[in-house]
Amino acid sequence: MNRFPIPTGITQDDFAAMVAEHVERALARYDEAINKPTMVSVGKIAGSIASAVTLLSPKHQRAIDTIHADLPGLASKFVRALAAEAARRGEAGTATSSPAASLADVDGRALPSPRNQSDDLESMLIEDWAGRVAGSTYLEDNLHIARSTLHRWQRRGDVVALRKGGRKHVFPLAQFVDGRPVAGISGVLSLIGNPRLAWLWMTRPAAELDGRMPIDLLRQDQVDEVVEAARVFAPG
Repeated sequence: MNRFPIPTGITQDDFAAMVAEHVERALARYDEAINKPTMVSVGKIAGSIASAVTLLSPKHQRAIDTIHADLPGLASKFVRALAAEAARRGEAGTATSSPAASLADVDGRALPSPRNQSDDLESMLIEDWAGRVAGSTYLEDNLHIARSTLHRWQRRGDVVALRKGGRKHVFPLAQFVDGRPVAGISGVLSLIGNPRLAWLWMTRPAAELDGRMPIDLLRQDQVDEVVEAARVFAPG
């Protein structure tokens, strides 16, 4: 059976590594704020997918060609499932579970007990689970959010602020739309309390929302539904 050819003289692993390197370089040029571990992870994902596609039969390659318009949505769902599986393994302290089984039904999985997660999150690197974060300087320079405004939002609980190191805080970028935190964050924070746990819940498929991600719904102004789901999830 003919396969999509990879460059002559290199193995599939070498090809994946080559793609990963190019993706890392592209990310570095595109966004200087992205952290190195994330660039490496994105590169590896891209390289692995590219290598896997070359092993598909011509029939399946042609099938992919017919769904170009759907690829962004499918890729987004895959990445969210991948991130949820990685977070779940980190919380369990193991990397031996079957990814195929876990990714297959990740949208239907509930988070473990909030009480069991809070302490674990305190010891995890922020970038490993929270996605892209930035400090006040980046937000002021790129999103035009004044430091005084950011601090006011933080005091009122309108924005998720994650402690990093001693007194420094960083802010997940996904919570901002048009230079403002999305509506509903204050409601979620007031119910869940711990900012780390609240952000983890908002950025994973939630059983209380039929597998949808709370932050996605907040970005679509579905505040009441998300706040009610947070009330169900929050510690009693």
